[in-house]
Amino acid sequence: MSRLREEVLSSARGDVLEVGAGTGLNLGHYPTGLRRLVLTEPVSPMADRLRRRADDHAAVEVVQAAAEQLPFENASFDTVVSTLVLCTVHNVEASLSEVARVLKPGGRLLFIEHVRAADETLARRQARWAGAWSAFAMGCRCDRDTLGSIRAQFDVGEHSTAAWHGMPSIVRPLVLGVAVPSRELRHGSWDHHVSQHLSQHAAATLQA
Repeated sequence: MSRLREEVLSSARGDVLEVGAGTGLNLGHYPTGLRRLVLTEPVSPMADRLRRRADDHAAVEVVQAAAEQLPFENASFDTVVSTLVLCTVHNVEASLSEVARVLKPGGRLLFIEHVRAADETLARRQARWAGAWSAFAMGCRCDRDTLGSIRAQFDVGEHSTAAWHGMPSIVRPLVLGVAVPSRELRHGSWDHHVSQHLSQHAAATLQA
């Protein structure tokens, strides 16, 4: 996993947001020269450990927040990072929608995620053990079609598969790569931003 983290995070640029940062295992793999690095984590004990680890790194901001409700303005980040996160979020579609919303035009999602296995025998085993694994592994769903969920809202570019060695077979299949919000989603996010701006302007005019 260390090698995969290094490979994916090496292309992070500019203002960077990592969702579901956990205890900060990615921190040592980010390139130098980032303009800003913000780490979110929804679980309080994990966020506390994350803050302690972030203290050893300059200019890192930790925010306790869920991926489904990111407390940031539209178009705030050049890069969003998600590593082994979309398997645990309550709502994958809402989380990815939020990622698309906070990305600047031309911004990219860098990801390493669990996936449902292409091998049908293993996929059936994942489905059979998904509930038990989720209870054991803090909500991780090993049987999610995570790449399919990403493709529903993003254009997936360069990507590859990998195996998480040393882990049970049901969580071994991984996908890593780069994605950008789809054209339709970018347009919708911009419409939402403009609508919010016009609504706020109208409210200010009425109050005046």
